[in-house]
Formats: sequence, structure tokens, C-alpha cells
Amino acid sequence: MSAVFAEDHDVPIPYMQRTREYYLALGFRPYRWAHFVEAPFTPLRVPLERARVTLITTAAPFQPEAGDQGPRAPYNASAKFYQVYSAAVDDKPDLRISHVGYDRLNTVPEDINAYFPLARLQEAVAARRIGSLTPRFHGAPTNRSHRVTMETDVPELLRRCREDGSDAVVLVPS
Repeated sequence: MSAVFAEDHDVPIPYMQRTREYYLALGFRPYRWAHFVEAPFTPLRVPLERARVTLITTAAPFQPEAGDQGPRAPYNASAKFYQVYSAAVDDKPDLRISHVGYDRLNTVPEDINAYFPLARLQEAVAARRIGSLTPRFHGAPTNRSHRVTMETDVPELLRRCREDGSDAVVLVPS
């Protein structure tokens, strides 16, 4: 198989620049993307096949009063959530992603596994690729505030993961 260059027009979506321009047009300071010199990752203390894994998602629980939240819904800020939430992994949650900006032309939002792969993780447990899941999964808000994320949401998520005895986390941002 030989490597073939993509067409010149086949380039990544310049969403970072578009986001900066959007915030400027609204009168805000240019958006500063969160990136760090060091990543706070550590090696697993137990082999993955014995690890207890937590799923964290940015998907929002369905809110009937918040308007269209279907798989092909336009962006819906009314469906956002502003506090960490948790629910049992044994439940069949109705989660949606209309509250976040994503590529609505090239994404398959009808497949919940794209943004909430609980069923796939349960299959990994059954196949003994991971030890177990924690009793709860958690929802991480997408408030676009570094301060709130770092000072409020992350400590709360960490507290809940520790409370559940988590060895590892799978974070699925929408």
C-alpha cells in the first residue's frame, strides 16, 4: 500500500480560530484553549484486567423542557448542565449532546456509544479486558470556564471517583 496525499482542500476544521473569532465578535476576550506543559497522568497501579474503571462524559441528561435535543438538533444552550452529576451504570440513561458544539455534518449522534460508550465498557468487562466498572458514571459540565472547571468541577469529579474506588477513568468529551 502506498501513501497518498489528501486533496489540498481536505484540511482539519479550523475550529480553534473560529471559536476565537466568535468570542471576539460577541465582545469577549479571545478564548484561551486549555493546554498544559505537563499532563497529570500516572501509570495504573493494577493491571487493566483488574482495574476498576470510571466513565466520565460531557453528555447531558435529557431535559424535556429544554427544547430539541434529538440526535440532529441544532446547538441548544438550554440543554446545558452546570454541575457535576452522577448516575448508576446499571441504569439506561437518556443522554444527549445538543448542548455542545460538534461537527454536525460528519458525526453520527444517533450512536450513543460515540459519546457515552457504557455498553462498550460493559462488554470489555465481560471479555475480561478491564476488571470492573465503578457503580456510577459521572457527567462533567462544559461551561467554557477554566477557573470553574479546575476549581470546582475537577475536584468534585476526583472526589466522586475516589469515593467509587476508581483505578482509571475513561473521559469522553463530546
